[in-house]
Amino acid sequence: MKVLLINGSPRKNGCTYTALAEIAKTLNEEGIEPEIYHIGVKPIAGCMGCRACAKLGRCVIDDQVNGFVEKAKEFDGFVFGSPVHYAAAGGAITSFMDRVFFSAFCSGRGDAFLHKPAAAVASARRAGTTVTLDQLNRYFGITQMPVISGRYWNMVHGAAPEEVLKDEEGLQNMRILARNMAWHLKCQEAGRKAGVPMPKEEEVVFTNFIR
Repeated sequence: MKVLLINGSPRKNGCTYTALAEIAKTLNEEGIEPEIYHIGVKPIAGCMGCRACAKLGRCVIDDQVNGFVEKAKEFDGFVFGSPVHYAAAGGAITSFMDRVFFSAFCSGRGDAFLHKPAAAVASARRAGTTVTLDQLNRYFGITQMPVISGRYWNMVHGAAPEEVLKDEEGLQNMRILARNMAWHLKCQEAGRKAGVPMPKEEEVVFTNFIR
């Protein structure tokens, strides 16, 4: 079993990475294979809502988003990490996740995420973490992905990686989060082996409030 940890910070080895690395280390100890994916610093355009992905089978904007959705099919769980920018998730990870999740389902590639467990992690010097976590968790809630938690909100604090390493409670929660993720994945695997069927899917119905 494999978990993909997405570093949504422009800093490849910064505070967000430090939190994800602690999760990756614990996943390894639990027999789960982790991989950290850095979204990088190249501009990521936001979703245009054009729905071309429904016809093309991919996002019309040809950048790393399309490759990531394909890569996601190989993984059993996900952790999305973001720094706090202006009391919210960073702009790059927001644009990235908008397009990843919208194009995956409009293009018929929703199986890359459907029913797979996911978690969000936020890093900040001081505040804005709970708002960021709420923002990121919404992607999972609308995608039928079980949300994995720790024993506290999934956050670390520090203005630099060496400060995050001093956040003992934050790092402990990263380890607890990792063990909870591993436990959930093992339970899913046991269920499959026992013949427990996946939830029944219904044809999607769209309504609005215009009558």
